[in-house]
Amino acid sequence: MNKLIIGILFLSVAAQSSYESVLQQIETNNTTLAALRQQTDAHKIGNRTGLLPDNPEVEFSHLWGIENRMDFSVTQTFDFPTVYKHRSRIAALQNEGAEQSYKAQRIEVLLLAKQTCIELVYYNILAKEYDMRLKNAQLVANAYKTKLDKGETNILEYNKAQLNLTSVQVEAAQIETQRTDLLAQLKRLNGGKEITFLAESYPANTLPSNFEEWYATAESKNPELQFVRKQIEIDMQQIKLSRAMGLPKFSAGYTSEISGDESSHGIAVGLSIPLWENKNRVSEARAQARAAESALKDSQVQFYNRLQSQYLKAVSLQQNALKFRQSLTENGNESLLKKALDAGEISLLDYLREIEYYYDTMNKVLEMERDFEIAAAEFLGIPR
Repeated sequence: MNKLIIGILFLSVAAQSSYESVLQQIETNNTTLAALRQQTDAHKIGNRTGLLPDNPEVEFSHLWGIENRMDFSVTQTFDFPTVYKHRSRIAALQNEGAEQSYKAQRIEVLLLAKQTCIELVYYNILAKEYDMRLKNAQLVANAYKTKLDKGETNILEYNKAQLNLTSVQVEAAQIETQRTDLLAQLKRLNGGKEITFLAESYPANTLPSNFEEWYATAESKNPELQFVRKQIEIDMQQIKLSRAMGLPKFSAGYTSEISGDESSHGIAVGLSIPLWENKNRVSEARAQARAAESALKDSQVQFYNRLQSQYLKAVSLQQNALKFRQSLTENGNESLLKKALDAGEISLLDYLREIEYYYDTMNKVLEMERDFEIAAAEFLGIPR
């Protein structure tokens, strides 16, 4: 029993290690993530653009007449100082939001990769199972060929054994096709680089015993919700910025005038009062903030309901899979059926009918275990 427990733990650790290895490779090599990373970095640079004062204005004029005259001036316009503070804060929040958006898309890519790994584990297990079924079908077919040659059975029984063998061979070939397709999908996710994945067991998945306590932590870490929260912060800062933009702008500069032998130099200052330019900007910013708050509430409701549904589904699948597996282990008759057939206690037709029932049950158990793993992956997500 101790050896069995150690063996199961080893397989779970090995499967977990295989998952992590594949996900690490894909995160490094995935072309979609690489493009998203570059787009995010570009957006972050764009968010920091336009934070400095406007460009200075330089004017020069040369007039001809009784006396030549040349005018020259340099002027710099400034917003009210708090404008730059709020713009800088908005840019920082936009960059944080861009990172949260990237993390959400990263999770989508890696979750697809993990689901593909789970499907591969399922088909690897199924391939191993069908390898045993194929050997068994081959033994039965060979035995009935020998019986037919000795005149101990008829052609109808022999044909049943051959058809059974062919059916298992076709199903085994279909499984290999599925495995090939899944490995090709992993290769695509890995930027076209080959990935070897031979795991034949799932890593241990522990569902939280209390959903509400687990959810409180999950909600605070969800990148989609964090993105919406950042948008609310941005909109609140936008209100402050709109108010600040309603304050006067300043300009300062140097000016000179040369006319004949005379010249004059001095400074120039100006004040721009935005009476109409920023009308309704504060109202617009407030409306945007209210819309963002509504979007956050909606996202929280949708996120909670989605996770709760996934949790209940995963718990149900786990319980049913464990119950089904235990029943199959305690009540499986595969070896007994083969002994009864070899001893002539049951007919070939009875054997094929009973073994098909056992195989169907085994397939359902494997499907249920796979479905639980997929549901658990969707519920627990991908570590950041």
